[in-house]
Amino acid sequence: MATKLPESAFDDRLAAVRDRLAATDADAATWVGATAIEYLTGFHHIQTERPVVLAVTDDRVEITVPRLEVERVEPNPRIDAVHHYFDYPGGEPVSVAVEMLDGLGADAVAADADGPPGVMGYEGPAFSESLDVETQSWVDRMRWAKSDAEVDLIRESAKWANLGHRYLADYSEPGAHPATVSQRASTDASRAMLDALGDNYAVRVRGDGPVHAGYISGEETALPHGHTPNERLAEGDVLVTGATANVDGYRSELERTMFVGDYDDEQEHYFELMLEAQTLAIDALGPGVPVAEVDRVVREYFEEQGVTDLAQHHVGHNIGLGAHEPPYIDRGWGERYDGDDAVMAPGHVYTIEPGLYTDEYGYRHSDTVAITESGTERLTNYPRDIDSNVV
Repeated sequence: MATKLPESAFDDRLAAVRDRLAATDADAATWVGATAIEYLTGFHHIQTERPVVLAVTDDRVEITVPRLEVERVEPNPRIDAVHHYFDYPGGEPVSVAVEMLDGLGADAVAADADGPPGVMGYEGPAFSESLDVETQSWVDRMRWAKSDAEVDLIRESAKWANLGHRYLADYSEPGAHPATVSQRASTDASRAMLDALGDNYAVRVRGDGPVHAGYISGEETALPHGHTPNERLAEGDVLVTGATANVDGYRSELERTMFVGDYDDEQEHYFELMLEAQTLAIDALGPGVPVAEVDRVVREYFEEQGVTDLAQHHVGHNIGLGAHEPPYIDRGWGERYDGDDAVMAPGHVYTIEPGLYTDEYGYRHSDTVAITESGTERLTNYPRDIDSNVV
């Protein structure tokens, strides 16, 4: 049972970016992306109008944060010094970050961006107004392949997502409201997870539980990113579900197409087409397989069945600290990347979710599948067949 990333993982990651830094003319590497900062140091924060800037040199790790984050970041054993500004816009985050870099003797930096992102109204100067800047995407690329420890966390996430989904199915019935079913399933699965893990659970949520399970229903399912409708379930409804769990920041993805009561012949037809497409995609996965090829396999099947006009998105995506991460299982991937970057590798963890969307309903399963040295491992294990998905 894996519940937290080992400390050694951060040492390895910092060593890896230091190796990349040594191959440049930069004096320091900087990151402003919240996920990259978390990946390198374990310090997780909400990206707002208050920028955070991480700096790494060959022997130091320092960070600039807003005043309200100081107590949260100071205990971090991987960060040697914490600099802060009071708030934004009263404070000057980039100026403080530049002073931090000046103290590190850094006139030139390799940065993930030329300044903090403009989110929630933040507007600030670029680093290049004060420093020589070259851009890098080292952490983004490192995150493509997960370590065994990271896969263990995603596997643990999948276990609790499966439980959340089971509650979701158990609580769904004609007359129930999708919102309250989702809340009940999420709460009960979260309670079970927290009771089972106890002090081993690494706190990662604010005001809710670690498991989320919910669905869209009725006509909203015809929209891949539909909303939960304000209408109670009725016999004949189609549901497209989703369940996940947060385990030290890592997530899995489990989705199913379900039916309230009996399904009709048309619903069964599209369900079975979707299920076969997902099966073909899962069977096509493996180390060394071109990422684009898996999407092409599904596309060819949909063409044979005459339903390409009902497909609205690619087959899937990598998942980990982010809900969506590259590589993306898209037939255009090979046009953008070549060599090792164009193929699946051990440590990649993909959602496999080809979908079909008619004017009335949508049909999509999603399973989380890890690429291994010898093949694949499906981490989510909720039943996929039609009769197991009737509530």
